[in-house]
Amino acid sequence: MDTKAAIAALAALAQESRLAVFRLLVQAGPAGMAASRIAEALGMPASSLSFHLKELSHAGLIVPQQQGRFIIYAAQFETMNGLLSFLTENCCGGTPCTPSCTPACGATS
Repeated sequence: MDTKAAIAALAALAQESRLAVFRLLVQAGPAGMAASRIAEALGMPASSLSFHLKELSHAGLIVPQQQGRFIIYAAQFETMNGLLSFLTENCCGGTPCTPSCTPACGATS
C-alpha cells in the first residue's frame, strides 16, 4: 500500500459512523451484509448510510456486490491488511516488539 492509499483509508475510517460500519462488516466476514441490515444494526437512516458506504467504497475498504435485488457490502480484507502492514512496517526498527502490557498488568492482588 502506498502513502496516498493509506491516507484515503485512514481518512475514511476517521469518522464515527464509517468506523462503526467498517467494524460491523469485518465482524460479518466475507459474506458481508445488505445495506438494510447494516442500517438496522447501527440504527442509521438509509440516506446517511448510503453516504458512508460510498466513502468506504471509494477508499477501497469495502466492496459492494449485487445479489438479486440487494447490494451486499463486505469488508475488503486485503485493503485492511495492507493498511495494517503499512502502519506497522519496520516496527521497532526491525527488532521483535515486546507487548506493552503483559498478562500481569491486569492482575489484581
